Amino acid sequence: MRRLLLAISFCAGLASGALAQSDEIEKNIAAQIQAFEADDFATAFTYASPGIQRLFQTPENFGVMVKRGYPMVWRPSEVRFLELRDVAGSLWQKVMITDIDGQVHILDYQMVPLENGWKINGVQLLGNSDPAA
Repeated sequence: MRRLLLAISFCAGLASGALAQSDEIEKNIAAQIQAFEADDFATAFTYASPGIQRLFQTPENFGVMVKRGYPMVWRPSEVRFLELRDVAGSLWQKVMITDIDGQVHILDYQMVPLENGWKINGVQLLGNSDPAA
């Protein structure tokens, strides 16, 4: 009985740690999207990993890329967080975004842990999807 209680406690601890991690990741992605909606590319840039920041060099370059390549992220109508997954040791947060035209897009955000919290290390557009599917 004692072992069972210890096992349950251990699993509950792991689950609460994963939940806290998921909450922090969702908050960071949501905050970046809010910054995009406000055209605050300087703030949005702070949620990107150092590698992404080196790639785009300035918040302005980053903003141009998002407006051209990810308009559904720049001006979403609705954002819904789906599952957080571990893929080959990397955490990926799936996000369903409905754009202003009602099109549904599924995106995958790769997250990396740094000293100052989770950062977005890349985004893959998985395509349009029917949310009922």
